[in-house]
Amino acid sequence: MTVQSRWRRCCVRRLEALLTKRIIPCLDVKDGRVVKGIQFVGLRDAGDPVECAARYDQEGADELTFLDITASVEKRGIILDVVAQTAEQIFMPLTVGGGVRTEEDVRELLRAGADKVSINTAAVYDPDFVAASARRFGSQCTVVAVDARRRHYEGTAGHERPETELPPWAGTYPELLVNPEDRQGWEIYTHGGRKPSGIDAVKWCQRMEELGSGEILLTSMDRDGTKAGYDLKLTRTISEAVNVPVIASGGVGSPEHLLDGLTAGKADAVLAASIFHYGQYTIEECKYFLSSRGVKVRN
Repeated sequence: MTVQSRWRRCCVRRLEALLTKRIIPCLDVKDGRVVKGIQFVGLRDAGDPVECAARYDQEGADELTFLDITASVEKRGIILDVVAQTAEQIFMPLTVGGGVRTEEDVRELLRAGADKVSINTAAVYDPDFVAASARRFGSQCTVVAVDARRRHYEGTAGHERPETELPPWAGTYPELLVNPEDRQGWEIYTHGGRKPSGIDAVKWCQRMEELGSGEILLTSMDRDGTKAGYDLKLTRTISEAVNVPVIASGGVGSPEHLLDGLTAGKADAVLAASIFHYGQYTIEECKYFLSSRGVKVRN
């Protein structure tokens, strides 16, 4: 496939996305393989990313998200060769994230074939990085990924809550931090969901929009991999708090959950992994279900 033909088709799909709701498969990649776990742990193999991407493109996915989930933890760059191989196999828009720390990282990912770049941990440590990326590459290329957990979290059985690691700017912008007396709401986590940041999720998403993020990729850590459905209260709260598109992520186990995310959750797009990776449902089946319930999707 030529770069020009892929670019043209991606532009068409972006225009269609303005009028329809999007279904986005997610490739969580570790050591060059697609993996999936529950609440960011217990990862198991789900296949080759290039093969998965080609299959989802053929099934009619609206976009694809590729996340190198251990790049930040391992303090390394993202695997550009795998990103390039994946981009070569698809015509749909591709969002890539994991280990993105500098404007040069963003540039390299866009050159490798990404259409949008997702920034997570680096945004928490340096919010101005989001503003710089949006200025240089455009808000349409700048996605902020948010991993949020409910404030009542006290750690899973046998595990204590990790120590909070406040960002370096915490003293300058204390209004973005959670109120330690408030047990409600959601807190941002970084490093693949390993470290609580002390940042309030709603306030953070609003700030990211102000700095130029064109989209919020919102993952509920409480629901991730559980197949119990999205955290609809979280999704709806963030969707109502910002004016940019919100992608709901974490917890899909059925087409009904996708419908809930788009309606009750008010998301602009829904992301899922397990139900597609392991053949429980196809993109086509989910689109037919949504369309039959009155949701406008791309055919």
